[in-house]
Amino acid sequence: MTATRPTYELPDPTLRIGGRSLEARERKTYESHNPATGDLVLSIAAAQPEDVDDAVATARTQFEEGEWSRMSGAERGRILTRAADLIEQDAENLAALEAIEMGKLFHDSVAGDIPCAAQAFRHFAGWADKVTGTTALLPDFGPQKRFGYTLRQPLGVLGAITPWNNPVLIAAWKLAPALAAGCTAVVKPAEDASLSTMRLAELLAAAGIPDGVVNVVPGLGEVAGAALAGHAGIDKISFTGSPRVGRQIQSLAGDTFRKVTLELGGKAPQLIFADGDLEQAMPWIAMGNFYHQGQVCAAGTRVLVHESILDQVVDGLVAAAEQARPGDPFDADSTMGTIVNARQLDQILRYVDIGRDEGADLITGGNRLDQPGYFMQPTVFRGTNDLTIAREEIFGPVATVIGFSTTEEAVHLANTTKYGLNAMIHTRDLSRALTVTEQLRVGTVWVNGWGVPDPALPWGGRAGSGIGRELGRSGIEADTEEKTVHIGL
Repeated sequence: MTATRPTYELPDPTLRIGGRSLEARERKTYESHNPATGDLVLSIAAAQPEDVDDAVATARTQFEEGEWSRMSGAERGRILTRAADLIEQDAENLAALEAIEMGKLFHDSVAGDIPCAAQAFRHFAGWADKVTGTTALLPDFGPQKRFGYTLRQPLGVLGAITPWNNPVLIAAWKLAPALAAGCTAVVKPAEDASLSTMRLAELLAAAGIPDGVVNVVPGLGEVAGAALAGHAGIDKISFTGSPRVGRQIQSLAGDTFRKVTLELGGKAPQLIFADGDLEQAMPWIAMGNFYHQGQVCAAGTRVLVHESILDQVVDGLVAAAEQARPGDPFDADSTMGTIVNARQLDQILRYVDIGRDEGADLITGGNRLDQPGYFMQPTVFRGTNDLTIAREEIFGPVATVIGFSTTEEAVHLANTTKYGLNAMIHTRDLSRALTVTEQLRVGTVWVNGWGVPDPALPWGGRAGSGIGRELGRSGIEADTEEKTVHIGL
């Protein structure tokens, strides 16, 4: 089928500070290229440290002197609801920007990421007038009667550094609860996927969010990202990305005792037990490996399978891989888009070579497609949990199938990792599902399924997958400070 590209609108490629479009210092720029074609999409302003200073100062002034933090929660909620409506109305435009900049399938974004981003704003709009404290009847202190209560107040200025793989969705996860709480923000989008986040900022302004509440400083990670992460004017830094950068951010934040939320990826296990419904499970198992070309932090690329059904699961994954149709992200017949850039594709191919060298059995795939663009064959290995490809996050469509014989062994294999973001369990035995869920050292467990985290529930990991939680009640409380008040009566 010939791909039909929707009409889309490129955002203003400049910095957005205080509601104004500004060039970066010295008019520095970087280029955005389409990974499916190599074509130049746009030259984008590359924020310098002084630009980040300006953005943080603007967010600080708006927080301390502006209307947003003083506005009623109900009014903030109405504005965030309008933002959700505008995101939904702009879904095709946002999805097209993600397709041309980082190769995500257009129809996946239209049906998945963009509606889920709108859902996040709509959910936290409902929280905006419900951020409350607690009360306590205290014992008398000598002759004095006492009463105590707590206030939950907006934390201040959020520094948000977002990744390239789900740019609008993860920006929404960071911004929606912070804005609902009354915070202001400075956002540094990933240089490989800035455009949809810049468009999101335009939609938030159109919804009625005052100038200076959301400021966007696109730029290079080592320049703009580092300046934001280490900025003394930020009250909290929220980062989604690699463990290497996460460690640097935590170190920088520790110097000034700022709050930090870090989501640093994972190497999620999928535990498929002998009693699992394979007809129901195989689409989920395959999606957990190949969705968005495996460029998903929650991807379940360690496929742990009971030895009695190991061959069936391998065959099912191979069939899914060989039936996949990598192609133009705008083509409705494409089931996989592109890898984001040449560097990421080279890394995936390097891991494939490591898997072969360490003795893993390559069942299918493993090669770059012989066509323009950064297209990769979905790949299935059969191996063991001590392989490099089973220990390290590849961030590509590479599955490693590993056998187990007992539930205890499955749990041991699942927990033998430096990560702890999420896991998936496939079983018809409810008792086993609940027992294994308790034993897995992860932040989230899906039973008989997989998907996008829901904003009503917290999302985050442990160990090498980061610290803190986004979304849910935990997410909005993380953007507030609790103040205790004692009153003598």
